[in-house]
Amino acid sequence: MAEPLTVLRGTLDVLVLKALTWAPMHGFEITAWIEARATGNLDIVDSALYQSLYRLEARGWIHGRWVEKAGQRRRRYYRLTSGGRQILDAQRHTWRAFADAIARVTGVEHA
Repeated sequence: MAEPLTVLRGTLDVLVLKALTWAPMHGFEITAWIEARATGNLDIVDSALYQSLYRLEARGWIHGRWVEKAGQRRRRYYRLTSGGRQILDAQRHTWRAFADAIARVTGVEHA
């Protein structure tokens, strides 16, 4: 199996938004969700993930809140906002068109 690909900045934002459609999550859960669905083919760099989370929260596309549970350290859980859901819907169409164009140019077929 090839080495996992490092996720690029613009790509990571849409992946984070998609992950948060399932449930509110903290950073490690978001990373695990993305990497599991990519079947080991993507590598999420922690610093890039947190930059993405800060960026998405500043834009109002996600909302974070600190949660403390007994016996655990405090974690920041993020949830998708309605604005974030709208952006995700638009980005999914953009990514589909981009993937189709790249597939045509490179001769790679995709599902």
